[in-house]
This record gives sequence, structure tokens and C-alpha cells, in this order.
Amino acid sequence: MLTRSAKPTVEAPSIGITETSGATGPAAAPDPGVDATPGATTTAGVSLLTTLPPVETTAAAATTPPASLEEVVGRVLPAVASIAAGQARGTGFFVRYDQVLTNAHVIEGQSSVKLQVGESTYTARVVTVAQGSDLAILQVYSPDPKQPILRLGSGSTARVGQEVIAVGSALGVLSNTVTRGIVSAIRDVGTVRLIQTDAAINPGNSGGPLVDRSGVVIGVNSLAVAAREGQGIGFAVAIDHAAPLLNGQGANASGQTPLNALNKAMGGPGEGEDLRARGEQAYTQALTWAAQNSQQLDDYWSKYAPQCVRSSVQSGDRQWFAVFEPNGVNLNVASNLDCQSWLDNLRNNATPIKNTLEQASEIARRSGVYPGVMRDLRRRHRLDWNGWDR
Repeated sequence: MLTRSAKPTVEAPSIGITETSGATGPAAAPDPGVDATPGATTTAGVSLLTTLPPVETTAAAATTPPASLEEVVGRVLPAVASIAAGQARGTGFFVRYDQVLTNAHVIEGQSSVKLQVGESTYTARVVTVAQGSDLAILQVYSPDPKQPILRLGSGSTARVGQEVIAVGSALGVLSNTVTRGIVSAIRDVGTVRLIQTDAAINPGNSGGPLVDRSGVVIGVNSLAVAAREGQGIGFAVAIDHAAPLLNGQGANASGQTPLNALNKAMGGPGEGEDLRARGEQAYTQALTWAAQNSQQLDDYWSKYAPQCVRSSVQSGDRQWFAVFEPNGVNLNVASNLDCQSWLDNLRNNATPIKNTLEQASEIARRSGVYPGVMRDLRRRHRLDWNGWDR
């Protein structure tokens, strides 16, 4: 309704076990080739950011509105970033010179993303994800200390009829798109407060700021009702939900996303559909974990396969899926590397990913998740393999 002897040895990937929501297995390693590593790690839904000064909010501050709408927009735009997360596109905004806030669904399945801010391009790592409030924090590599940021207000100060401005990358390609509207309503759905607005929120706008007439952020643009269902009905997650994450106080542990909660409030899914939705969400979380860890094995394969592999079968989205097949990898016996050890390491690290996804698939099926939906989710995370349906 809403939208990896005598021969030279090969270095095995440094993969450990971490605990995540609904899945266990090898933990994701830092981005390859990145020198400046942010001081943060994450588990699903739990922030492990290093100690940082609190993000200043303006809930109690009196701010004089600027003279014109143009001035507000001029102050906001330099702090807004377009996000490329795999095939997905979205928006985010700087709350510290080295941190960007966005929606969790924008960066779903990704451990790092690309940011475009004006003429500057950055790489950022996903450090905190809170599915319950559909929010995520990105840590920027090699940031600009002079990067403009936005001040955070509070959704509690929003008033029905108040003028607001939404900024984002409409349709994922039209960056710095600005729309204006009013606060239509304040709605508490589940554990999340949503600000309803008639300011246009289009695909690609997700994760962008909803600001008041003073340029202070009161919400994070998140979703909109499809045009065929209704006109001028968009929602932003109240910025209050971001403050605890940014200040290292942990994430909302709710298993229900704002979208699911809103659908339910609007008389959408029944009990069976609700079970299916929860199953789909759990399966997505398992795929997100697997995709983050699979990136290491992609690198491990790419580093040694040219010397160690004579031939391999192609049975899925990633080349190393060949280890799942009987005799799927034929080694180059003439190599001066210890290729058998490499293959053993690869297989040992791939097995937990395979086991986790098999378990997650079975749970999803029991929850009524359609096979086509599961297949589409796997393809979206580059985790499709012929063996899943055997």
C-alpha cells in the first residue's frame, strides 16, 4: 500500500563471528582499500559508536526565521547528500561533519555507500541501523572538516498547519529537489512518531531532511502513499528518534518498521499478512548480514582465484558460490601457491553464510513469504544461487 607447506601460503580472510538480529556467522571486515577507518562498528539495531560529543538539538532554542524561503534552502542544500547504495538511490544529510543520517531502507543490504555532495564525492560506511525507526547512521571516510551540517530540532515542536520544506534526490537522479508544504498531522504509529505532510516526497527523497521555516530538521523523509491511493500524503520520521542513535544510546528494538505500522493503522494487512510481512523483514535482515560478509569473500576470491582456479562452475550471483557445488572448483595444480589451503579457507568461511540463509529461507517459507519475493530479495542483495530452491 505504501511504497580466505612448502609452497607460499595465502592469507585467509580475517572473519570472526558476530551476533546479529536473526543470524549468526562471519562478521563484515573494513572496506578494502580504505585507509581512514572510522572508530565504529555495528550489530543490527545496536549502535557501537565510539564516544562522541552529543549532537546539539534546538528543541529549547528560539531561532529567528530567515528573511526568505530562498535563504532557508540556501542554508540547507550544502548539507544534503545524494546516496548511491548498490542499485538503490536515496538521500541523507550531515549531522556532524563526518556523519550522515538517512533511512535504513535506503542502505539496506549495503556495508558502504557513495555520497555526492555538490561537486564532492565520498565513501561512507554503515555504522548503525535501526529498523524500528527506519533510520541509519553513515560514517564518512576522509571528511571535510568544514562540511556544513544541519541542526536538529524536535518533532514535538511541529504544529499542524506549520510550513515545512522537504529536500532530497527526487527519483534518485534529481538531486537538490526542494518541495514545500505544511504539517498535515502528527501521528504515533507503533513506537514511532510520524509527521504527515503534503510536501511532495518522491522515490529518492527518502532519508532527506524535513525542515521548518528556520531550516531546523524536524523529521527524516521516509515514505509516501502511492498516487493511486491518495494525493499529497507523505510521512517523515520525527527527528527525535535519531538523537539517541547519534548520542550512542542504542537503537529502537522494535521489529516493526514505520511502513508496516502505518499499513496496519490504515486497516491494511490482516494477521496472516502481518506474519508474512514479519517473515519477509526477518529474511531481509539475514540477507543484509550475508551480503555484508560476502563482500570479504568476493575480495578473497578475486585476489587468489586467477592463480589458483583452472575452472569453476557459474551457479549464482557470486563466483565463489562455486564452492557450494560438488567439484565446483578445479584447482590449478601448477600454481606456486598453496591453493588447496586457499580453497579450504574459502569453503570454511562460506559455509556459515550458506547455513544461515538456508535456515532463514525455511523460516520465511513457514511465515508465508512468497518464493518470488524471496528470489527478488536475494537478487537485490546479489545472493541468488541455484541451490536455494533445491
